[in-house]
Amino acid sequence: MGLFSKNKGKRGEREAAKELQRVLKVRAGRGMQFKGGPESPDVLIDIPDIHIECKRVERFNLYESLEQAIADAGKTKIPLVLHRRNKKDWVAIVKLEHLPKLAKIIVTKNNES
Repeated sequence: MGLFSKNKGKRGEREAAKELQRVLKVRAGRGMQFKGGPESPDVLIDIPDIHIECKRVERFNLYESLEQAIADAGKTKIPLVLHRRNKKDWVAIVKLEHLPKLAKIIVTKNNES
Protein backbone atom coordinates (compact mmCIF):
# COMPACT_ATOMS: atom_id res chain seq x y z
CA MET A 1 0.00 0.00 0.00
CA GLY A 2 1.38 3.38 -1.00
CA LEU A 3 1.71 6.42 1.23
CA PHE A 4 -1.24 8.15 -0.48
CA SER A 5 -3.47 5.14 0.20
CA LYS A 6 -2.38 4.96 3.84
CA ASN A 7 -3.06 8.67 4.32
CA LYS A 8 -6.45 8.34 2.63
CA GLY A 9 -7.25 5.48 5.01
CA LYS A 10 -6.28 7.57 8.04
CA ARG A 11 -8.37 10.49 6.80
CA GLY A 12 -11.25 8.08 6.20
CA GLU A 13 -11.04 6.77 9.75
CA ARG A 14 -11.13 10.32 11.13
CA GLU A 15 -14.08 11.21 8.84
CA ALA A 16 -15.96 8.07 9.88
CA ALA A 17 -15.37 8.82 13.57
CA LYS A 18 -16.72 12.34 13.09
CA GLU A 19 -19.82 11.00 11.32
CA LEU A 20 -20.45 8.43 14.06
CA GLN A 21 -20.26 11.21 16.63
CA ARG A 22 -22.79 13.23 14.65
CA VAL A 23 -25.21 10.41 13.83
CA LEU A 24 -25.04 8.23 16.95
CA LYS A 25 -24.14 10.94 19.47
CA VAL A 26 -21.20 8.91 20.78
CA ARG A 27 -17.52 9.62 21.36
CA ALA A 28 -15.42 8.24 18.51
CA GLY A 29 -11.85 8.40 17.26
CA ARG A 30 -9.26 6.52 15.23
CA GLY A 31 -8.18 3.15 16.59
CA MET A 32 -4.58 2.10 17.05
CA GLN A 33 -3.99 -0.25 14.12
CA PHE A 34 -0.32 -0.81 14.93
CA LYS A 35 -1.36 -3.13 17.77
CA GLY A 36 -3.30 -5.41 15.42
CA GLY A 37 -5.97 -7.93 16.33
CA PRO A 38 -9.47 -7.56 17.75
CA GLU A 39 -8.45 -4.90 20.26
CA SER A 40 -7.65 -2.42 17.50
CA PRO A 41 -10.67 -1.51 15.38
CA ASP A 42 -10.23 1.20 12.74
CA VAL A 43 -12.59 3.45 14.70
CA LEU A 44 -13.12 3.31 18.46
CA ILE A 45 -16.49 4.35 19.86
CA ASP A 46 -17.81 4.38 23.40
CA ILE A 47 -20.07 1.41 22.65
CA PRO A 48 -17.88 -1.58 23.55
CA ASP A 49 -19.90 -4.27 21.74
CA ILE A 50 -19.21 -3.01 18.20
CA HIS A 51 -16.10 -3.60 16.10
CA ILE A 52 -15.71 -1.10 13.24
CA GLU A 53 -13.81 -1.71 10.03
CA CYS A 54 -13.45 1.44 7.92
CA LYS A 55 -12.93 1.40 4.15
CA ARG A 56 -12.33 4.68 2.31
CA VAL A 57 -11.78 3.26 -1.19
CA GLU A 58 -13.21 3.56 -4.69
CA ARG A 59 -13.13 -0.17 -5.41
CA PHE A 60 -14.88 -1.83 -2.50
CA ASN A 61 -15.13 -5.57 -1.91
CA LEU A 62 -18.10 -5.90 0.42
CA TYR A 63 -17.71 -9.52 1.46
CA GLU A 64 -13.94 -9.33 1.87
CA SER A 65 -14.36 -6.27 4.10
CA LEU A 66 -17.15 -7.89 6.10
CA GLU A 67 -15.11 -11.08 6.56
CA GLN A 68 -12.21 -8.99 7.89
CA ALA A 69 -14.53 -7.23 10.34
CA ILE A 70 -16.02 -10.56 11.45
CA ALA A 71 -12.59 -12.09 12.03
CA ASP A 72 -11.38 -9.06 13.99
CA ALA A 73 -14.60 -8.69 16.02
CA GLY A 74 -14.22 -12.01 17.79
CA LYS A 75 -17.20 -13.85 19.20
CA THR A 76 -18.68 -11.10 21.37
CA LYS A 77 -18.62 -7.95 19.23
CA ILE A 78 -20.83 -6.99 16.29
CA PRO A 79 -18.77 -6.48 13.13
CA LEU A 80 -19.68 -3.26 11.34
CA VAL A 81 -18.11 -2.01 8.11
CA LEU A 82 -18.22 1.68 7.20
CA HIS A 83 -17.51 2.61 3.59
CA ARG A 84 -17.31 5.79 1.55
CA ARG A 85 -16.26 6.54 -2.00
CA ASN A 86 -15.17 9.96 -3.18
CA LYS A 87 -18.09 12.39 -3.33
CA LYS A 88 -20.48 9.86 -1.76
CA ASP A 89 -22.06 9.46 1.67
CA TRP A 90 -20.86 6.99 4.29
CA VAL A 91 -22.70 3.67 4.39
CA ALA A 92 -22.81 1.05 7.13
CA ILE A 93 -22.74 -2.67 6.38
CA VAL A 94 -23.72 -5.31 8.89
CA LYS A 95 -24.94 -8.89 8.54
CA LEU A 96 -28.74 -8.94 8.68
CA GLU A 97 -28.69 -11.38 11.59
CA HIS A 98 -26.70 -8.82 13.64
CA LEU A 99 -29.04 -5.92 12.87
CA PRO A 100 -31.51 -6.45 15.78
CA LYS A 101 -28.69 -6.63 18.35
CA LEU A 102 -26.95 -3.61 16.82
CA ALA A 103 -30.17 -1.59 16.89
CA LYS A 104 -30.80 -2.56 20.53
CA ILE A 105 -27.26 -1.55 21.54
CA ILE A 106 -27.57 1.84 19.81
CA VAL A 107 -31.03 2.57 21.27
CA THR A 108 -29.87 1.57 24.75
CA LYS A 109 -26.78 3.80 24.44
CA ASN A 110 -28.87 6.78 23.27
CA ASN A 111 -31.34 6.30 26.13
CA GLU A 112 -28.45 6.46 28.63
CA SER A 113 -27.50 9.95 27.39
